[in-house]
Amino acid sequence: MVPDAALVDRFRTNVDALIRPELRLGVAVSGGPDSMALLLLAAAARPGQVEAATVDHGLRQGSLAEAGMVAKTCEQLGVPHAILTVHWRDKPTTAIQERARRERYRLLGFWAEERGLDALATGHHADDQAETLLMRLNRGSGVRGLAGMRRKSIAPGTDVRLIRPLLGWRRPELDQICADAALTPASDPSNEDARFERVRFRRGLEGSDWLDPAAIARSAANLADAEVGLDWAMREEWKQNVHEKRDGIAYRPKGAPREILRRIAGRAVRRLATEGDSDLRGSELDRLLAILDEGGAATLRGVLCNGGPEWRFSVAPQRRS
Repeated sequence: MVPDAALVDRFRTNVDALIRPELRLGVAVSGGPDSMALLLLAAAARPGQVEAATVDHGLRQGSLAEAGMVAKTCEQLGVPHAILTVHWRDKPTTAIQERARRERYRLLGFWAEERGLDALATGHHADDQAETLLMRLNRGSGVRGLAGMRRKSIAPGTDVRLIRPLLGWRRPELDQICADAALTPASDPSNEDARFERVRFRRGLEGSDWLDPAAIARSAANLADAEVGLDWAMREEWKQNVHEKRDGIAYRPKGAPREILRRIAGRAVRRLATEGDSDLRGSELDRLLAILDEGGAATLRGVLCNGGPEWRFSVAPQRRS
């Protein structure tokens, strides 16, 4: 069941670049081919330092049996395994994948913290990255969105480090690792359901002989580097030209590029926000910048934003009921 030594060495190089070799690693294993290949590679590359967990969303028949299959494989590999069950107050009928994802990361984050694990690894790979970039491109996303999934980030809704060591691997490679180990991974019917946006993009990629998922994934990595550079430039602009006062934030634009202005405004709103989500949509920032450019005023996330030669941000007065 141990993958080829060259593949294990390749994976070890990938994961060591994301988390130090002596640290303990949690692996999220759904039972599908991508996560099962991740489990095999991690167990071989870091023996005795890996634990695994499977989230049973309880949204379809057979999900508990699939979690049991993962548990049996982990037992054969000598990897501690936990089944984490989602207890829905009301099972979702809309936005099913989004809500399931949120619950999945919440439970995995609690588990990783409880077990004292240093990072959580997922099986996202180059084909997933290509699908993500094309989906976001189709929505008109900016650089931050087009950077796709990061190799290192924080698991949503938690403080746990999230790593994706397989972003340079292709789906067929991972399928072959499972086949060589004589494993029959679980098959999630939702992966074939064209009602889901990702499935439609996956089929489009698979049906195209002129789109290269590996090249698209490399573009996402290049955009991630560009995102880091833009964020650095914004922080430099903030240090030099933004003044944080007791009653708010003031900024005098002096010819900074449009993208830097968007980021300055977004950061100011996030710092003072008293309402809503911390993440601002690109369309919200675009509307805000148009108002600030014209010298107008707008309230966003409970923050009063005033334009003109100097942009001013302050906590908006409480609304009267």
